[in-house]
Amino acid sequence: MTMKIFGLAGWSGSGKTSLIVKLIPELVARGISVSTMKHAHHDFDIDQPGKDSFEHRQAGASEVIISASKRWALMHEIRDEEEPSVDELIARMTPVDLLLVEGFKWHSHPKMEIHRPSVGKPLLQLDDPEIIAVASDEKLTGLAVPVLDLNDFSCVADFILAQCSLKAA
Repeated sequence: MTMKIFGLAGWSGSGKTSLIVKLIPELVARGISVSTMKHAHHDFDIDQPGKDSFEHRQAGASEVIISASKRWALMHEIRDEEEPSVDELIARMTPVDLLLVEGFKWHSHPKMEIHRPSVGKPLLQLDDPEIIAVASDEKLTGLAVPVLDLNDFSCVADFILAQCSLKAA
């Protein structure tokens, strides 16, 4: 299986996560297997002090896998290493039909910009040739790429599937 990669980029507060959580069930209902990758610009921890896995990492373990009957998670500590590249992270993922990437706007993959003029930030699309469409909650004119209605999840899903040459089941 060749996993298709499509990104959603935009300024903080533009609605990237809100769109993704609407797109996932839309795509899954069409028979498309979907995974996501999210970039965080801050230190984060999915673990909690006092939990065994947290203690393992604090003690110096490089990786900790937590497994249960419903899910498993791998946590990898970046101590004196560089943050892994997008391609290195993708290589660790189980292949699916479509990987939706939120953030990582500097990586070279096709992206849709999520733009809300009310956020007060400039369009990224003007400086990024990898942004092949813009989804907005307001009418935008004069762009050299398609502009989609941010609230029309079905239309956005259609666009992504067409761009990735994926057909609904």
